[in-house]
Amino acid sequence: MLELGSGSGDLLAALRPARGVGVDVSEDMVELARGRHPDLEFVAAAGEDFRRDERFDYVLLSDLVPFAFDLQALLHNVRAMTHDQSRVVIHSYSQLWRPIIRLAELLRLKPRKPIRNWVTPADMRNLLALADFEVISISRRILLPKRVPLLSTLLNGLVANVWPLSHLSLTWWVVARPRPGAARDLSVSIVVPCRNEREMIAEIIERTPELGTETELVFVEGGSSDGTAEEIKRQIAAHPERRISFHKQTGTGKGDAVRLGFAQASNELLMILDADLTVAPEDLTKFYRAVVEGKADLANGSRLVYDLGPGAMQFLNLLGNKFFAAVFSTVLGQPLKDTLCGTKVLRRSDYEAIARARDYFGEFDPFGDFDLLLGAGRLGLKIVDVPVRYQARRYGTTNISRFRHGVALLQMAAFAFWKFRVVPYGLSSQRA
Repeated sequence: MLELGSGSGDLLAALRPARGVGVDVSEDMVELARGRHPDLEFVAAAGEDFRRDERFDYVLLSDLVPFAFDLQALLHNVRAMTHDQSRVVIHSYSQLWRPIIRLAELLRLKPRKPIRNWVTPADMRNLLALADFEVISISRRILLPKRVPLLSTLLNGLVANVWPLSHLSLTWWVVARPRPGAARDLSVSIVVPCRNEREMIAEIIERTPELGTETELVFVEGGSSDGTAEEIKRQIAAHPERRISFHKQTGTGKGDAVRLGFAQASNELLMILDADLTVAPEDLTKFYRAVVEGKADLANGSRLVYDLGPGAMQFLNLLGNKFFAAVFSTVLGQPLKDTLCGTKVLRRSDYEAIARARDYFGEFDPFGDFDLLLGAGRLGLKIVDVPVRYQARRYGTTNISRFRHGVALLQMAAFAFWKFRVVPYGLSSQRA
């Protein structure tokens, strides 16, 4: 991890990197940081001039943008020290607060700082593009910079996330990544969770395309009463030319089935295909291209772009999907049109990172969609909607209970909002 404008080094130390390098233009601050955090490396230099023959996973520019002399040169320098999976995290101040900050300095309520740049998020997006980065997310935080018990939590954790009040916030944050390089074909594992889908198994195998350098189908069956498991085994024997595996689910719910399938998959790119074929397996080619070509880290199916097939989605389900998409777009700071489409694709390495950090949210998601979306959002992965045409189920009945699962979805939405937006300004942060 590299922090430019590291000051006393306290932020870098708090993040506990395996290797941390801090850079600050003030030699006095560098000496202070070295004394406070001897396990980290600190260098006295301007961010525009500092250069290492090293690639960092994360680069932090916290409270540096207002004081840098040449932001474009700074970001070009950062680009030379990042790799394809690096993330750059930038924090700065809103121009709306310029008179308030000046007044606070005159009243000696805050130290005076020679701010020379009042850069907007749109300015930063443009500067990042010039340096060959692309923005993943933009968020705005903090309506009340003074810590006041409960009031800070209310204003900063809740009110600051409500449009248009969010645009009155003091700070803005940008997460960016290097613009992807050349595409490379990957091997593919397609996980197919299924319960009472016997009549769809043969069609899944026949219609699912071969993708990348190798494609395997991973069927996970749990609790079927219509002979689905037996049909999967019969189709495996009938198609020796395809790489297909069968796994019996011991837990319950689609989310558990997806996690089992991903654990048993052996290839580089992981896909989810619902066995009801309401999303055409031929569309997986679009998801493959989105990830392999670097357009997305998590390709998320969106059923709400094209017209819906007759009987594909009830009106209340449609309203619910739109509501949850709006909530999670706010929570994650990335635009999502549909959070509940079962088709999702990501690299194995990214999924494994999500799984390692799962304790932060817990295994509360019976569907698997939010486990991936929230995990990807927390890790700064780029989530991109891939439009699909959604058709009505042709066999069996849905395993989703509109009202029971709707209540669970509301609980997850509230939980996600709490963990992403409220907890950073909760009681624990006020005692820090």
